[in-house]
Amino acid sequence: MTRPLVEAIADMREDDALREVDTQLQNGSDPLQILEDCRQAMSLVGQRFEAGEYFVPELILAGEMLKEISARVKPKLTQTAGVKKHGSVVVGTVQGDIHDIGKDIVVFMLDVNGYEVYDLGVDVAPEKFIEKMKEVKPDVIALSGFLTLSYDSMKNTIAAIEAAGLRQGSKIMIGGGTVDEQIRAFAGADAFGKDAMAAVALAKQWTGGN
Repeated sequence: MTRPLVEAIADMREDDALREVDTQLQNGSDPLQILEDCRQAMSLVGQRFEAGEYFVPELILAGEMLKEISARVKPKLTQTAGVKKHGSVVVGTVQGDIHDIGKDIVVFMLDVNGYEVYDLGVDVAPEKFIEKMKEVKPDVIALSGFLTLSYDSMKNTIAAIEAAGLRQGSKIMIGGGTVDEQIRAFAGADAFGKDAMAAVALAKQWTGGN
């Protein structure tokens, strides 16, 4: 039904993608379905990147498309989403990794689901996570990474958080790329999320959000 949007994003046809989003919103389509199409498209983009068909410029363009689509979809979601904050989340792509596509979807979905989100951006050193944790005392830390090299960074970041005595009181989730249970155990995180909705489900589970 909504495959045209998935294909337009994955094929880097920005004008077609934005036109499709506008049409769907005008026709009263579910904003969450549009975001699901974005998730599927970004998954295809990631696969093509891993296969050497796409390169960094395509990832950047895909990220820009996602931001444009988010700007259109978010007002429709906030009309129905409750404003009461369930908790706070510090999010960042770990040191050495500059991918923000998956992270941006997670930030967006946490925000519209009632979380105070502090997005530290990409290539975030452990010290920056620690500094922000001391400042806002978050309920949840979300570490994102697309490349396999990010797994060591996730492990190092969590070790630094523990060494700083900040692990108590905050749950840590990781996600992105091919993160799975094995990587979760390696990094020492509390859980991993396969996608943005899984991240929201974990946050709700940990904070009692509805």
